[in-house]
Amino acid sequence: MERILVSACLMGRRVRYDGAAKTSDDAVLAGWRAEGRLIPFCPEVEGGLPVPRPPAEIEGGAGGAAVLAGTARILTPEGADVTAHFLEGARRCLAVARSAGVRIAILKEGSPSCGSLRVHDGTFSGRSVPGAGVTAALLAAEGVEVFGEDRIADAVRALSR
Repeated sequence: MERILVSACLMGRRVRYDGAAKTSDDAVLAGWRAEGRLIPFCPEVEGGLPVPRPPAEIEGGAGGAAVLAGTARILTPEGADVTAHFLEGARRCLAVARSAGVRIAILKEGSPSCGSLRVHDGTFSGRSVPGAGVTAALLAAEGVEVFGEDRIADAVRALSR
């Protein structure tokens, strides 16, 4: 049985910065969960950040690849640099994915860790820009296909290849 990595918040775990979950009611995810295929993971918590915690965004909306390259940081609204936590969480997520032979991940869109198509612009204004979060960028660079929670049908097609 092929395993699938999934953002823990989508599985109802209260790991988001505000202490909430973003539980998905998607039937496909529910089916995969019942089959024991899902590996829930929160890179921010696994990287050492508490729940709750201040929100964080990639400066300038630069995207996860820039953070991985060391040319952008992840900051809180007060200016605290939490980049090291995000990088550690991404590395741990990749290690879990490799050890389980994961090739598909369903991650929370918009997150500075997990966003696959968009992230916030770094101004804490609620605006988003195209780009991937740190974990999503690292997984994709290492050959794991990453899909947001609104692209599960695409993930199903990718699994059938």
